[in-house]
Amino acid sequence: MKRVVCVGVVVLVAAADVSGSAAEFRRLPVAVYRDKMAAGWIGQMVGVGWGGPTEFHSQGQIMPEAKVPKWQPGMVNQFHQDDLYVELTFVRTLAQYGLDVPIRQAGIDFANSGYPLWHANHAGRDNLRRGIAPPDSGHPKFNAHADDIDYQIEADFSGLVAPGMPNLAIELGEKFGRLMNYGDGVYGGQFVGGMYAAAFFEDDPIKIVEAGLACIPAQSQYAECIRDVLAWYRDEPTAWEKTWQRIDAKYHRQPAYRRFSCNKGAFNIDAKINGAYIAMGLLYGQRDLEKTIIISIRCGQDSDCNPSNAAGVLFTTVGMKRLPDRFKAALDDKAVFSHTAYHFPKLLSACEKIARQAVVRSGGKIEPTDAGEVFVIPVIAPRPGPLEQCWAPAPSANSRFDPSESRKITALSERQQREADLAKVAPGWTMAHCGPDMDPGLKAEFRGKKNVFLTHPLNRQTGCTLSKHVEVPSGKKTTLCMVVSHHPEGDWTLVVRANGKELLRRPIGPETAPGGWATVTVDLSPYAGKSVQLELVNQPDGWRWEAAYWAEIAIRSE
Repeated sequence: MKRVVCVGVVVLVAAADVSGSAAEFRRLPVAVYRDKMAAGWIGQMVGVGWGGPTEFHSQGQIMPEAKVPKWQPGMVNQFHQDDLYVELTFVRTLAQYGLDVPIRQAGIDFANSGYPLWHANHAGRDNLRRGIAPPDSGHPKFNAHADDIDYQIEADFSGLVAPGMPNLAIELGEKFGRLMNYGDGVYGGQFVGGMYAAAFFEDDPIKIVEAGLACIPAQSQYAECIRDVLAWYRDEPTAWEKTWQRIDAKYHRQPAYRRFSCNKGAFNIDAKINGAYIAMGLLYGQRDLEKTIIISIRCGQDSDCNPSNAAGVLFTTVGMKRLPDRFKAALDDKAVFSHTAYHFPKLLSACEKIARQAVVRSGGKIEPTDAGEVFVIPVIAPRPGPLEQCWAPAPSANSRFDPSESRKITALSERQQREADLAKVAPGWTMAHCGPDMDPGLKAEFRGKKNVFLTHPLNRQTGCTLSKHVEVPSGKKTTLCMVVSHHPEGDWTLVVRANGKELLRRPIGPETAPGGWATVTVDLSPYAGKSVQLELVNQPDGWRWEAAYWAEIAIRSE
């Protein structure tokens, strides 16, 4: 693959007053802002699309280069990734209520989101739906995942709406990051936001990483981790694998640096080590677009989120016009991000609206010129918040939603929503062990059929099970009929049991459903005149796109 290396970006003014007051102003043409901001979003989509098939396949080891997928232009169309759709909720909140929106309103909006979530995001939203208001929804007392990666993967927006305004990226982390995270979990997002804010005026990866580092408390373990990466990069500027080994030895294998990790084994979703892999991509990628992404992927662990952050920052320095066509030409700009109202053009418009407010709010101005509008942005040194760490937290705020706020949280729980969806396709059936991957629930259309219900196994061993108690009539031929499908890039195994006895086991994939759909029938006549507990299992068989699509589940007697 041909490599593309970024070239320099002109910094018009770069002086800053360390006291925090504006000493200088920087000028950013609005057209250039739009170009760079759009590229930042494309970078996220490219990074997560390229790394998606590798997520958590390499844990505590470097991924072999042969395992990295080859880039395909269509991979840019990532509209069902939590790396993207979560932060669009935050963009909508800012666009609707402005930059001074209260954190409690931000919490209400997040509580009402409908997309699938994991780890700190999942725990934080559950807390909000139970009435635990922010910042307690992300406090370690209530959230066992508070040091996880979640706000880090969705903080890109905070820098993309804050060109040259690191303190706004910090502020947005205090508002949105605390919905689900605390301590290093929040700092990871502020680090990412600070790098994006710098990327509008800087293209040196070292300076960009240092700019992000300046946005978080210097005494935090997260800051220690990023300082280590910078120092080890300077020691070994051409051997990223050696730096990876030092990161792994300290931040993966030493318990002192995983004191609040949700998992102590090979799986590591802690913000610090994954933040190190973002910095690794940027530093060792040396402005090369492909190399930056591939290194972040090969570092392993959350190997779609980390290249998404790294590519987003780097692509911001490049701008949309200078991006190679292979990264942008296949973009579907009419597709809507999952459970949001945004397609790509609408998202860009919302971000520009927020950025315009931010420039003025920061003490700058939007200046008309013959060549077009220019953002005039004050240069103000970052002011990180006070030190917090999850293993020694400050007391919780005892924050609860009042009755009027609780009434604004109208979303059903994930389980309630899925049960309601299932009843529309298969009345009387119940569901157990459904995992959150691939956004389970009712789909308006799939492969030409309307109202299709999607399930996904809970994990690699445990299938999602649909159950129903049935009275099989006497004197009639009774048949269980299912119309099922599979993801275009995956397959799964259908298992049918009656009273615990396996009646059928059949793979559902391209070979068994050549037209996309398979009609599967099971004779229930041997149970005539009896009560039977039926179970239909969406069993995983390889852990790649394991969703089952159910267009019909019916019991027919004749």
